[in-house]
Amino acid sequence: MKNLIMAFAIPAIFAYAVTPFVKQWAEKVKAIDVPKDNRRVHKKPTPLLGGLSIYFACLIGILLYVPLSEKIIGVLAGATLIVICGYFDDIKPLSPKAKFAVQIVAAIIAMYCGVRIDRITNPLDFIYKAKWIELGILAYPVTLFWIVGLTNAFNLIDGLDGLAAGLSAISSVTLMIVALLTGTGESYIVAMTAILAGSVLGFLPYNFNPAKIFMGDTGAMFLGYMLSVISVLGVLKSATALSMLVPIFAMGLPIFDTLFAMIRRFASGKSMVEADRGHLHHRLLDKGYSQKKAVLTLYSISAVLGAGAIALVETKLKTAYILVFVVFLLASMGAKHLGLLNAGDTNNKIDV
Repeated sequence: MKNLIMAFAIPAIFAYAVTPFVKQWAEKVKAIDVPKDNRRVHKKPTPLLGGLSIYFACLIGILLYVPLSEKIIGVLAGATLIVICGYFDDIKPLSPKAKFAVQIVAAIIAMYCGVRIDRITNPLDFIYKAKWIELGILAYPVTLFWIVGLTNAFNLIDGLDGLAAGLSAISSVTLMIVALLTGTGESYIVAMTAILAGSVLGFLPYNFNPAKIFMGDTGAMFLGYMLSVISVLGVLKSATALSMLVPIFAMGLPIFDTLFAMIRRFASGKSMVEADRGHLHHRLLDKGYSQKKAVLTLYSISAVLGAGAIALVETKLKTAYILVFVVFLLASMGAKHLGLLNAGDTNNKIDV
């Protein structure tokens, strides 16, 4: 427990201490987000690159508290590649195809080092008597889709001060609790979730509204990547009923928001990389929410989904099915109420 507390505290203190220096560096290299379209909520130019604080804090925590196995080295190599890509994108935007290619390479590095979804628990074991469904060769495309998809999901939801950071912290804590409850999350998984949560929360005071610095693609893609690989190494390898849905609940808001965006753009005949004001946070603002109220509302929803993820671990299969049905029903009703499937403005390219 002492090591777990330190694994959280040291990255948090480091991120808090180093962020002002990262802000100065961002200003020096002119990594500034200038509001130039109606999708951006901030009114004045704001430094980017805040993700560097989170990355280095997380790196220090892992080097101190996580044994460097082949898997961890692969994760760090992929994460570093993601951060380098995000760094240059924050200074001068890269094309969506270039970033997508880097994300694929980072995922392949992780998979090569053993980060793979080799099997999932059988959700229909009352019909087909087998505890696991072995994915075989499908493990590679499934893992690739999961890592790249979540990397982009957190990037897409990074639209309000402190939103992506807070959601990442909630997701990290949820995955940590799940790993502790299942007993299958090895100690390094618990440590990694604590390290990631600490790194993000150390940065959050500078990022919460009114933000002094944004995490940029450097941070948003890094957080999505780390949460995706941690979930593969941890909860997706547990024997819990419907274990594949636990991380989907834990990171539900970014996943659902991205899913609705894909459906919305496909239905309106728009490109998947074409921006709009149809994201969940935009809809809340359009309904009159302030930035702080919108962010706190989304924090609350994420916490409820996190509680649902924990409940999936502790409930029986039939109860879990009912819980899943209720959550997806409420998500669909919420999407309809907020108009998440309605086309919004599409005047600008979006970062993937």
